[in-house]
Amino acid sequence: MHAVAATELPAGAVYEPKWDGWRCLAFVQPDRVALQSRHGRNLSPYFPDITRLLRGLPAGVVLDGELVIWDPQRGRTNFVALQRRVTAGRRLLLEARDRPAHYVAFDVLADQAGTLVDLPLHVRRARLEQLLAGAPPQLQLCPQTTDVDEAQAWAVDWEAAGVEGVIAKDPDGRYRPGDRPGRPGWVKVKTRSTTEAIVAGVTGSLSAPGVLLLGRYDAAGRLRYVGQTVPLGDVGRDLGPGFVRYVAQRRGEEIRTPWPQPLPAAWSGQLGERRPLPYIPVQPTVVVEVEVDVAFDEPVGRWRHRARYVRVRADLSVYDVRRAAGF
Repeated sequence: MHAVAATELPAGAVYEPKWDGWRCLAFVQPDRVALQSRHGRNLSPYFPDITRLLRGLPAGVVLDGELVIWDPQRGRTNFVALQRRVTAGRRLLLEARDRPAHYVAFDVLADQAGTLVDLPLHVRRARLEQLLAGAPPQLQLCPQTTDVDEAQAWAVDWEAAGVEGVIAKDPDGRYRPGDRPGRPGWVKVKTRSTTEAIVAGVTGSLSAPGVLLLGRYDAAGRLRYVGQTVPLGDVGRDLGPGFVRYVAQRRGEEIRTPWPQPLPAAWSGQLGERRPLPYIPVQPTVVVEVEVDVAFDEPVGRWRHRARYVRVRADLSVYDVRRAAGF
């Protein structure tokens, strides 16, 4: 079941933290446990520590939740450690030992008696609490509240720990897989803030950019890729000739953007299907203000989700922009 983005939390709902991890369905079968990503990918081989714990639940149970890995040194979740599970190869068991995963369950879709999806959420929640009573620390029940003020405090107080925002759910709602336009059962409000970055590439054309590729300088003076914007649409055409004049290549002058061409698919940071991104390098002279959420992968110094373009900051030079993190 998907959540529809919103700008404020609705009243009369139950509220849960939005975790910075991988959405995951867990199927407890008589002879095995299967973990499935939101995109249908089999995650079971990469999380033997979680499948082992889930074997303690009755056969027939199906859970919906989030896979997260906690980084005690940083005091927050570590998304890069999740990605490392997929590429660990022979080091997988060492990764699981050194960086154990947690499964935060927020719904139960079936138990040993059969399907529960047509029951109200508050009934499913009570069953979930029964199932997870006495569960080990790595198998967690997601916090939930009916107090909207407490939920809004979570978005602020838990942001540094990797909570991306709040999910609001109808306590009487049934579980309906997929998107339901016009009748959303779940609503998500992300914690977002604005910051600055340097434009060093665009997709589309200089006269009507489709996406801005964003960078920041590191301590050694190298321009590091930190993310990209959502498609600009009409905003790209509204940037105007002034933007093109600043970033376009001057005659006879080579633009040296130190990023691969096309941009590697892995730089997008997403588990789903990824493709290399062709782009046009531009003079890294324009600073833009963008709106970002808290999903920042510090070890690689990138925003995992796309930023929203706000405006050009003509009052700032590239040396006023915050230094690239993670290097």
